[in-house]
Amino acid sequence: QLQLVESGGDLVQPGGSLRLSCTASGFTLNGYAIAWFRQAPGKEQEGVGCISDQGGSTTYADSAKGRFTISRDNAKNTVYLQMNRLKPEDSAVYYCGLDRNSVENMCIVWSGRYDYWGQGTTVTVFA
Repeated sequence: QLQLVESGGDLVQPGGSLRLSCTASGFTLNGYAIAWFRQAPGKEQEGVGCISDQGGSTTYADSAKGRFTISRDNAKNTVYLQMNRLKPEDSAVYYCGLDRNSVENMCIVWSGRYDYWGQGTTVTVFA
């Protein structure tokens, strides 16, 4: 069973930055769209953004636009979520998902599209 692994979550002050990573052991992420979602305690899961199979296209939720950037390094089999100017409301468990039926050069931020998930990494933004 494919298992994604997220890392990079931490405690950070408002205005700070973090870079999350998503990778997989024994499986290449190359050729698959990857998305990031998050879930804060007591709230529904929320899409953050996604990156297409080769990285040529990205899509972001309004809450992430201008602050977050998704990129991928296929040589390292890793997808990144760079988060800048973090706010307390960004505090959540962040998950990455893989779309096994990826369409070339496109992705959508809808959880139903993604088939495999990691266990999540926790981001806490505190004042």
